[in-house]
Amino acid sequence: MARATPDAATSGDLGDAVPDAVADPGIGPDATSLRRDGGSHGPSLAERATALLASRLYASPLHRLALRGRFPLKLLGVPADPVPGDPHLAERLLAGRLIHAGHTEMLRDLDVRSPAPPLAWREWLHGWGWLRHLAIAPDRKAAIAAAEALGRRWLDGFPEYDPLAWRGDLAGTRILMVLGHAPVILGSGNEIFRSAVLSALATWARHLDRAGPRLPVGLGQARAWCALFAAGQLIPGGEARAARALAGLDALLPQLVLPDGGIASRAPGDALALAELLLFTAAAPEAVGSRAPPLFADTLARLVPSLRGLALGDGRVGGWHGSAVIAAEALDRLARKAATGTELRRGGRWSGYHRLSAARSIVVMDAGPPPPARLCDHGHAGTLAFEMSDGAERLITNCGGATGLPQAVAPALAAGLATTAAHSTLVIADTNSTRIRTDGTLAKGVSEVGIALRSGGEGQLIEASHDGYARRFGLIVRRRLFLAADGNELAGEDVIEPAAPAGTSAPWRRRPADQPFDLRFHLGPGVSATPTADGLGALLKTPAGRVWAFKVQAVAGTGCRLAIEASVWVDEVGHVHRVGQLVASGATQGGAAELAWSLRRAGKPG
Repeated sequence: MARATPDAATSGDLGDAVPDAVADPGIGPDATSLRRDGGSHGPSLAERATALLASRLYASPLHRLALRGRFPLKLLGVPADPVPGDPHLAERLLAGRLIHAGHTEMLRDLDVRSPAPPLAWREWLHGWGWLRHLAIAPDRKAAIAAAEALGRRWLDGFPEYDPLAWRGDLAGTRILMVLGHAPVILGSGNEIFRSAVLSALATWARHLDRAGPRLPVGLGQARAWCALFAAGQLIPGGEARAARALAGLDALLPQLVLPDGGIASRAPGDALALAELLLFTAAAPEAVGSRAPPLFADTLARLVPSLRGLALGDGRVGGWHGSAVIAAEALDRLARKAATGTELRRGGRWSGYHRLSAARSIVVMDAGPPPPARLCDHGHAGTLAFEMSDGAERLITNCGGATGLPQAVAPALAAGLATTAAHSTLVIADTNSTRIRTDGTLAKGVSEVGIALRSGGEGQLIEASHDGYARRFGLIVRRRLFLAADGNELAGEDVIEPAAPAGTSAPWRRRPADQPFDLRFHLGPGVSATPTADGLGALLKTPAGRVWAFKVQAVAGTGCRLAIEASVWVDEVGHVHRVGQLVASGATQGGAAELAWSLRRAGKPG
């Protein structure tokens, strides 16, 4: 990966055994246009002011008075947590070591109010996510004792409202963790501690009754509503609360889950988190012998196949829009628990992701605008990037994502992963196609993406374009990918052209100045590249010994040269793999350039 600045484009055997679902009926040969919804900015000044006033209200004596009330003597049931704990982290917790996101605190020295630990670690502490690990510890008695020791320390530290510890999404997560792992946190037989936890649980729910509806639209509000629904189901006398929460979810979920099942934030990690959240919440009525409302199954029926459609042949979903790579095991869990099972969707006009597959080859392309900052605070400037696998091996990939990793990566690397050049796509003048602010959110850039798909006996074609360089350089980028029916060749064209012809009312009336460009193909882990004699190709060899021939040529522009450079790929646990990348470089001529390239299997499929 090259230099990293906020607005520089620094670089950075499953096969297709599961049959693809039929593509969405909205996708056809006619081109469609996807527009960014204009929310490139985060919360408005008015929204921030409202949140500040709400925080002051929650800290007031009036709110403390409103939180008073009876607490339950027992819970009506225990919902099944769909996400298993980590036995290694459970072992360390029993030894008094609290480890999350690469940071460790010792229980004996823990100050729960200290601002020193990283924010991700403190959010995990306040969400009581450690209960998930203790719940699977083989020494049940030791796990219960550790849960009580840590829970008591937290309750002593935050008896009243705290802006972070009582934040709506964290309070919701904490409620779900207590409900789902009540046998651990309430299992010591200490009636005083048991009463304290149940009293706190009721208090957090009453706080969320007021705070939940005020949360911004997003995954955080979903956590709050889900927690309130589960609490209403499992705390005696909660029927009215459950009804309000279900109505809140009924209004919220269509804003988060698009008609084709894509997630509005465009971050696959958010889709996984929401799916797991809905499974957890749906288990609450089941724990008391009732059926979950259809809203949960209906949403999962759209959400899960769309997420599974992003997986390559290794079963992993790439690190799109900030999300860490999703492990195959997580998708397998969803397949076992969701009614749609192993169904997957090829893509959709709303999600912006599209899947081409033939024989052993799978291609996934991001052909949608970047997500609005109000829904995703960690988006990537990787429009029109693609990933490709040959069987269970990644051939072409992007560099990965940092959000949701079990161990943190260096801040400079995390920032670099968001840039255009950390993706397998075209970069003009070493500049991001969408600007990235210093806080990691996306600003102006790509606002419209054109997309058309066709398929026939010869193969599958996707054509897409974006306007991310129109304002700065007066240039439009177009990409065509064609996957042959036998899966043995992926042919591509990347085109740069003026944003508007002379004489129109468009902003660019004159011919744009010529600009340098780089077309990047980041290689999968273990894939080696050997240059060909003519300097315009390379032989790619996968770890299993399969060989692909890469070839590129300039159809228009000032020619191109091909280099093999270093890159990185960050996997689902945060390990940084040293990989290579192919970089075809050139410059526009007369404001235009066109590169034609191909990836062709050499020899018979292994």
